[in-house]
Amino acid sequence: MDPLDSSESRLVESANAAENTESSLPWARFSSWLECVCVVTFDLELGQAIELVYPHDVKLTEKEKSSICYLSFPDSYSGCLGDTQFSFRLRQSVGRRGSWFGEEDAYSRDAPVTLQRELAHFYGYVYFRQVKDAAVKRGYFQKSLVLVSRLPYVHLFQSLLQIIAPEYFEKLEPCLEAVCNEIDQWQSPVPGLTLNLPVMGVVMQVRIPSKNDKPGGSPEKQAQKENLLPAPMMLPTIHELDLFKCFQSFLIHLQMLWELMLLGEPVVVMAPSPTVSSETVLALVSSIAPLRYCCDYRPYFTIHDTEFKEYTTRTQAPPNVILGVTNPFFIKTFQSWPHIIRLGELKMSGDLPKQVKVKKLAKLKTLDTKPGIYTAHKMFLQKDKSLIKRLLKGIQRKRPSEVQSAILRRHLLELTQSFIIPLERYLASLMPLQRSVTPWKTPPQIRPFSQEEFMGTLEHAGPQLTSVLKGDWVGLYRKFFRSPNFDGWYRLRHREMTQKLECLHLEVVCDADLLGWTKDKSEVEIVDLVLKLREKLMKAGKQQLPVKEGVLEKLEGYLQTVISSLPEDLQTVLHRY
Repeated sequence: MDPLDSSESRLVESANAAENTESSLPWARFSSWLECVCVVTFDLELGQAIELVYPHDVKLTEKEKSSICYLSFPDSYSGCLGDTQFSFRLRQSVGRRGSWFGEEDAYSRDAPVTLQRELAHFYGYVYFRQVKDAAVKRGYFQKSLVLVSRLPYVHLFQSLLQIIAPEYFEKLEPCLEAVCNEIDQWQSPVPGLTLNLPVMGVVMQVRIPSKNDKPGGSPEKQAQKENLLPAPMMLPTIHELDLFKCFQSFLIHLQMLWELMLLGEPVVVMAPSPTVSSETVLALVSSIAPLRYCCDYRPYFTIHDTEFKEYTTRTQAPPNVILGVTNPFFIKTFQSWPHIIRLGELKMSGDLPKQVKVKKLAKLKTLDTKPGIYTAHKMFLQKDKSLIKRLLKGIQRKRPSEVQSAILRRHLLELTQSFIIPLERYLASLMPLQRSVTPWKTPPQIRPFSQEEFMGTLEHAGPQLTSVLKGDWVGLYRKFFRSPNFDGWYRLRHREMTQKLECLHLEVVCDADLLGWTKDKSEVEIVDLVLKLREKLMKAGKQQLPVKEGVLEKLEGYLQTVISSLPEDLQTVLHRY
């Protein structure tokens, strides 16, 4: 058998670390997937009310409970009869402590930036049932089963709800308790691993994406042989939506919407139901992957939302947020917003759905506003007509929706990569040369990002190297620099580069003759070296720096050797320190 390479070893270590953390804390495995499960019901006197939260000891603030109540029911304008699934995202209360995992946990280190655990928001995945019931005073049974999580695994959690919700509505609480206990037996999500997740007699087989996966390509080969049994229900994705279905009525304007997402512009999506609203918002957010969308977004937003006043004030410019709404009242409220997408019902048919038109914002005044994109946005890039031709050909040939979605996803990925590669190339040039990293000096600084210097690189190394699209790329970059998406991208990349420098420095120190250096040095200088090295080692461990295997252990050994060369009284002090 081939020995495990370093990436495979890391996968095994991540899985083992997760197992060790889990075994010591109650509900830890459950918490690595879900925060809690809620049941929201309609009470004649109270309105929407939380009937049940599981596990029982989960602490939700009153504000969070109120938000979950209102966001878990479609508003009365949607007229949702039968079973409806949708999702929402809500801000956590200030001062809330995170779960057992820290910011630097192994999952966050190895997951793609677009699938990071949320630290300040919760996602809610809803299965709502409204059916006629003569036994209820209002004449209708109305209840929602809600999975609350920090993970953006929309496809996985909606698939899970399709298994457990119909059973729960029949058998109620004992069934829910059994499901939660089953989830508490699942292995924690480890990027790169394929997992079997048993629930209610069904086994879902899922692969957790890794940041090492090639964007748009096949995932990395499974690192370890897991002896998984063939699972009856294989999910091809945990997070991707049917993009073709979501974007079908505005395919010819997709590039404009991609620009709005890239620039973090304020956008309102007005939809006929929470399902259409939430799927459209999540699809828009995903359209700039692998770039992380760093603004706020609410797949389903109501007038009861705690941020309603904050987001609808007219005393300042609209915030950088995408809101998905269904209440016609919002048309009047959001008249001052620069971009409004009004959608009709999504109907998958054999022909290209009727494409909405781009209209002037001044026309958005009446409650019976027709579907359209109401905006004054002037596109920076020319439209790519070849995409529409490919999709039209697919419709004529009755190509499956998932294949059409894959074409769309690939197109958007290539567009985003053409935009981001010149930035990545320039950023790499700001990194100090490896030969300038020496063991006895602090690592050199990364050069600051200069927008003008970057603009000067575009003529020879711009998007034209990978994209045939013509247009004002320079203007698009200039506006991007003012957006939260640039700030988020730059901060993340700068942190990664700083960590890489730290790793290089540790490796250079590891290869140096530490003991030889101490020969002609005073005790003060040696103690100073010991303290600095110890601080570096602690920092490397805490931040889980991706140093070469054996470097930290070797340095720890050198440290002990240097300490043992000092007088005994100093040794005692340093061992205690």
